[in-house]
Amino acid sequence: MLRTLLRRLFKTLLWFAAGSALLVLVLRWLPLPGSALMVERKVASWIDGTPLELHHQWRPWEELPDDLKIAVIAAEDQKFAEHWGFDLDAIQAALAHNDRGGSLRGASTLSQQVAKNLFLWSDRSWLRKGLETWFTALIELLWPKQRILEVYLNSVEWADGVFGAEAAARYHFRKGAPYLSSQQASALAAVLPNPREWSASRPSRYVSRRAGWIRQQMRQLGGSHYLYQLKPPRPDWWPTWMPI
Repeated sequence: MLRTLLRRLFKTLLWFAAGSALLVLVLRWLPLPGSALMVERKVASWIDGTPLELHHQWRPWEELPDDLKIAVIAAEDQKFAEHWGFDLDAIQAALAHNDRGGSLRGASTLSQQVAKNLFLWSDRSWLRKGLETWFTALIELLWPKQRILEVYLNSVEWADGVFGAEAAARYHFRKGAPYLSSQQASALAAVLPNPREWSASRPSRYVSRRAGWIRQQMRQLGGSHYLYQLKPPRPDWWPTWMPI
């Protein structure tokens, strides 16, 4: 009986691995209609009896402003172009900080945040962290960095029920995402640690200071020139009509 159970468990894990890899591969090219986090927020609103309208509209990479791309990298993951999904130095620093007590500090990269927001739920269980590690590895293996950032900017929450750069730009600044200024982009990036409590359009003193620091980091990273590191090379055998 134990051998049978182990065999069935192995087959289940094998099917899960193959199915999740195929799903991540397909999503490399398709615009995403939503995410697990959006579903979680909606279900929570039904349980609480508090109506929540979700706002989301996909914007492709070419229509997302460079300032917002750089601002998010500067604020959330300055080693984004270098790591393979996990910033080990940041993880060690966060563990040391948390061991000393006080407020918990996270060390999630943009890739890890995409994995969690897109496929998983938002608690801190070991099961969720394990699945997050698996999906992060798949995303880094099957998607170029450009795609990871594109999905992040289109799925991250920027206010209660406001998901993605286009909805955030319209909610906070009454304009489309392509027309965001550098200051507005840095303000949006500044609220990402706590977007349901902080406001990009009505920033507190702390958020304003953080936005100013982000603009400084954007310049130090090289501005839009940094984004050239994220563009994948096109192999000679790759069809010219097919996006990478």
